[in-house]
Amino acid sequence: MSRVFEVKRGGQGFLALAALLTLTLAPAAPAQQAGAAQERAAARPRAGQDIAESARLVTEFDVNGLKVLVKRREGSATVVAGLFLRGGSRNITAENAGVEALMLDVATEASASFPRERLRRELSRIGTSLSYGINYDYSVLSLGSTRQHFDRSWEIFTDAALRPGFAPDDFARVKNRLVVSRSDDEDTPESFLQVLQSRVAYAGHPYLNDPRGTAASVGRLTVEDVRRFHQQMMQTSRLLLVVVGDVEPEQVRGKVESSFGKLPRGDYRPTPVPALSFETSTLEVAARELPTNYVQGVFAAPPLANPDYYPMQVASAILQNRVFVEVRARRNLSYAPDAFLRDQGANVGGISVSSTDANLSVRLMLGEITRLQNEMVSRDDLVGVTQHYLTRHYLGQETNAAQAGELAKYELLGGGWRNASEFIERLRAVTPEDVRRVAQTYMRNIRFVYLGNPQTVDRTIYTGQPVE
Repeated sequence: MSRVFEVKRGGQGFLALAALLTLTLAPAAPAQQAGAAQERAAARPRAGQDIAESARLVTEFDVNGLKVLVKRREGSATVVAGLFLRGGSRNITAENAGVEALMLDVATEASASFPRERLRRELSRIGTSLSYGINYDYSVLSLGSTRQHFDRSWEIFTDAALRPGFAPDDFARVKNRLVVSRSDDEDTPESFLQVLQSRVAYAGHPYLNDPRGTAASVGRLTVEDVRRFHQQMMQTSRLLLVVVGDVEPEQVRGKVESSFGKLPRGDYRPTPVPALSFETSTLEVAARELPTNYVQGVFAAPPLANPDYYPMQVASAILQNRVFVEVRARRNLSYAPDAFLRDQGANVGGISVSSTDANLSVRLMLGEITRLQNEMVSRDDLVGVTQHYLTRHYLGQETNAAQAGELAKYELLGGGWRNASEFIERLRAVTPEDVRRVAQTYMRNIRFVYLGNPQTVDRTIYTGQPVE
């Protein structure tokens, strides 16, 4: 799952791009098992038609270097738009980390033509939401409106994007709110565990610069810093615009030409973020007096554009189900043991657990990884995963916002927006051999972080090496 750090004022979920596979997989019935191969074969022509139809609904065009995707959904009562800013962590340094989040947050407060109180009244009157989100790879300024009020909403959206007010009182209020929110990252075990994990997993990598920033880095920012950053980012080569709803592509083209089309093109060239690579398993321990111990470990995983991403999704789903059964159902060692796969440009998968006996819990979870690496999964597991994803995927794509987010994710990270429509078919093509191969290739050299009582840690379980 992509870590989404900020979503403000009724955000439409643009960056909630994929969820952890945390549902227990239902076993297939005997009739389903017997007919699985025939069903997959029969579904292929229909799936091919669905893929072609989905792509047909999307119109792609360029306005002065700005790529625009418009997906027409006839009869939809709402329209969403997302202006995506490429780069994420690579746009910032340790010194100015948080500047992009602060810029977008203040931009949703007021603009040149819509001061704060007027903006509030107008958004309320027409039922429009203006929000933002940010992650390691990109950020978004998003609009959600009714079809009836899309024209007026577009005026507000473009004014916020191109001419944010950055009024001193708005800036001070938002900055103070962000500083306070950054100051509590170590207050709960769950959030502190993620801070520790990021420091370990992303050492020497661009992701080490948290796009949210820290209390110290956000506290240093001035309104002039934010103004300069906004000017730097508002170049069409850095942007992607996605619109989904019952709108004509040519109508959107005209709106874009008269607004974003006037921006400078710039010379930004997107490049893949450096891949993560862990040479050995490691363990970092942070002492804290807690009633239970918290552990998370990550391994380098294939990104969305890599064909191995799809068998890794299946492998992670099977692993999640197995660790749930073994650690919670059979042993009652933890309430929510987990296995996950994110969808970042430099991707990770991993396992996590909170338990009074973290050593045994992790040993059992590593044992399930070993099973995946050494034993072939059954066809039942593959059928169950496919059924799970069919339901989850289509339910997750019901809203215009979700479809806009999916198009953007694949365009920015997945080798192009057309690949979004092939998700289910690529999962259906995964074989037991694929699952074992990716488990062997990626589920190793795990970087663990441990939060709790250091006296109870058996390091040999986590690293395979005896204590020196």
